[in-house]
Amino acid sequence: MGFLSGLKSLFTTNTNPVAADPVEYNGFIITPAPMPDGRQYRVAATITKGEGEALKTHTFIRSDVVGSRGECIEITIRKAQRAIDQSDEQIFN
Repeated sequence: MGFLSGLKSLFTTNTNPVAADPVEYNGFIITPAPMPDGRQYRVAATITKGEGEALKTHTFIRSDVVGSRGECIEITIRKAQRAIDQSDEQIFN
């Protein structure tokens, strides 16, 4: 990496979410995808169920932002689990 590239990286952030390891919960798969937001991370994830043509997907992005990626992943999993508990399969409608 050149000097200018390194300097630029100090003042810019990658806004693309990088998915964390998926977690299985009550037959659903939760894939946390913390979104960099300045120096924080925004709560976001994909919830899936099924396979092949029967695969159902729900993506959510919350307004919550936290300081560390690890903490963001933990909060994301809890919020996704709560959404699954409250909505079950209706989450895909």
